[in-house]
Amino acid sequence: MVTQLFKAFFRSEKAGGLLLLACTALSLLWSNSPWQASYLSFWQLPVGTHSLVEVINDGLMTLFFLLIGLELERELYQGELSTPKDAALPVVAALGGMLVPAGIYLLFNAGTPTQRGAGIPMATDIAFALAVLSLLGRRVPVALKVFLTALAIIDDLGAIVVIGLVYSKGLSLIHLGIAGGIWGTLLLLNRLRVQTLIPYLVGGAAMWYFMLHSGVHATLTGVLVAFAIPFGDGSEHSASYRLQQFLHQPVAFIILPLFALANTALPIGNIASGTFVQPYSLGIGLGLVLGKPIGILLACALAIRLRWGKLPAGMTWKQLAGVGLLAGIGFTMSVFITLLAFEADALIQGAKLTILSASLLAAVAGYVVLRKLLPAPTPGSETND
Repeated sequence: MVTQLFKAFFRSEKAGGLLLLACTALSLLWSNSPWQASYLSFWQLPVGTHSLVEVINDGLMTLFFLLIGLELERELYQGELSTPKDAALPVVAALGGMLVPAGIYLLFNAGTPTQRGAGIPMATDIAFALAVLSLLGRRVPVALKVFLTALAIIDDLGAIVVIGLVYSKGLSLIHLGIAGGIWGTLLLLNRLRVQTLIPYLVGGAAMWYFMLHSGVHATLTGVLVAFAIPFGDGSEHSASYRLQQFLHQPVAFIILPLFALANTALPIGNIASGTFVQPYSLGIGLGLVLGKPIGILLACALAIRLRWGKLPAGMTWKQLAGVGLLAGIGFTMSVFITLLAFEADALIQGAKLTILSASLLAAVAGYVVLRKLLPAPTPGSETND
């Protein structure tokens, strides 16, 4: 049975995804207009000791990661990941959808300076993927929506782990130790059944400060704090539910659009010709468009063969392939990892353009395939939205 929270989540994500698409298009148009210089310089305006784009990427995006952590917590306690039987297939599918794209990337880039970008094609953008799925309207079965959502959330968790393990640098054990101590205190408050959100949010802010100076990316604080916040019975009175509900709209309608505007300011004329045939571009593009669906299908076939899980009722293998194509939409997390993996501006700009192009191709392909496969709703049929 689909909970009201999932329905609210889906509506928020699909609306946010459409806004994200509009902001991306606006940013590309603006950064290639006569007002290009002023637009690009705007995102570099100083805010204290940081630039505006750094405040968005290192600060505001922590709230995005906090929401991801709360959503994963909900799935683990009450959702599609709450039992081993239900969790097996989306977990294995997500793993296949991460490992195969990373393998394709390394096939082109292993042993080169760009091999650090292997994490770029690993993640699925929940907002964009659900926004494209929503364009199919009532013909989409609920099971397909839930499966894609669970897969994308696990995908994001995998990307978060990769960020923590691979893209940390210059570790400060003192700052990291203080951050860990704060987290331990928040976990203790959880065990003591402290339900008010204030100590968790204040402690989380302090933890973010020390993580920022620890060498581990500060946004990971969001996920760690999410698992310290009491879930309780998951009702609308629980701390986790209240915070998740509060964060949905600010993240979907303010933070992610700002991230898109700030990080897709691409003067295409300044990007070197032949970008799409560079090893890193081939790894990203093929990893997202081909690696994602291939990895998901192979992993699901293996899991079902080993009897670890089964396809959700009403979903076919062809429909799963369409979902795999939509999982190749890697915008938010892929761009985020690009900023951590590369330092040269030319690489960053080329990777962003490749991500946008590959994600657009994956979105169109997934939409076309699913539109052809899913039966049109009959007049008067009940909506799943």
